[in-house]
Amino acid sequence: MLNFESILANGAAPPGESIGRSRDGRPIHAWRFGTGPRRVSLLAGNHADEPVGPRLLAHVVRALAALPPEHEALTTWEWWIIPHTNPDGAAANAAWTGSLGEAVDPVRYLEHVVRELPGDDLEFGFPRDVDDHEARPEARAIDAWWRSSPKPFALHASLHGMSIARGPWFLLDAAWADRSAPLRERCAQEVARLGYLLHDVDRGGDKGFVRIGPGFSTRPDSRPMAQYFRDRGDHATAALFRPTSMEAVRRLGGDPLTLVSEMPLLLSPRPEPGAPPETSEDLRTQRDRLGRWGARLRSGADEHEIGREIAAAGLVPMPIPDQMRLQWALVTAGIDLVTST
Repeated sequence: MLNFESILANGAAPPGESIGRSRDGRPIHAWRFGTGPRRVSLLAGNHADEPVGPRLLAHVVRALAALPPEHEALTTWEWWIIPHTNPDGAAANAAWTGSLGEAVDPVRYLEHVVRELPGDDLEFGFPRDVDDHEARPEARAIDAWWRSSPKPFALHASLHGMSIARGPWFLLDAAWADRSAPLRERCAQEVARLGYLLHDVDRGGDKGFVRIGPGFSTRPDSRPMAQYFRDRGDHATAALFRPTSMEAVRRLGGDPLTLVSEMPLLLSPRPEPGAPPETSEDLRTQRDRLGRWGARLRSGADEHEIGREIAAAGLVPMPIPDQMRLQWALVTAGIDLVTST
């Protein structure tokens, strides 16, 4: 399998296949490589404010395009890749992602970030069935593209990010939880090797998140997500949730391993030795603080003042190359797990 350094090699990407258009008429580009018996799906951008996954997959497309046809990666696997599912979301966030270098600028990010609300969220926006014409056109185009081949997927990874956390978080298909030990060990080792902590929180099944082990949880599904809001009497929000990309892939047949990466753009301070584990409430408090900084910036607050407050709070950007490296570690560990079972 390709290592991370080879993924970053320079090269030109071939023209992608236009599989549909966004709500604003922008093309959605997809690529297919390889002739192998197993099919893998990789996509990113389902949340408009998560630019690292799309950057990684743009590298992956260039790397696969440069391989000779007889390379093992192409004879073992058939790759279906959509680097960015949400070109409208990319345009909405261009004010801070357009200048993205090796790490996010926290001030530009907080001042300009745009995140879509439930109902517009692409990850929870895939068609309920082939007749669901109310789903976003991007999701309908992707679903139709996947259905254009009768062969089920063996692996699907949706690359995501978080605004802030102590470290990376990995979400796995519940159907594979008991088979996931090799994958979890490899990813945890790579996180430690790079000097990071895992984001380890036990949400007790809330919204479908069930802790599997330190830094690993089951991925959410639309049904428990909707039930969370129904339980709180918010039936209007509950009705907005459609299947995730992971659910859409699983209903195509087979027993695909579906994965989600969650890489923080900003790292919260390391805990003191013996400090209790981070909780969901801790994370909400941190996100609320980010929201207040963003609101002040959009109201004309001094950028340097906010920057000093962010630094004083001990928040630091997680380097984007490290985020991509850990996303690729999850993908390759998933590929090896599927190959060995």
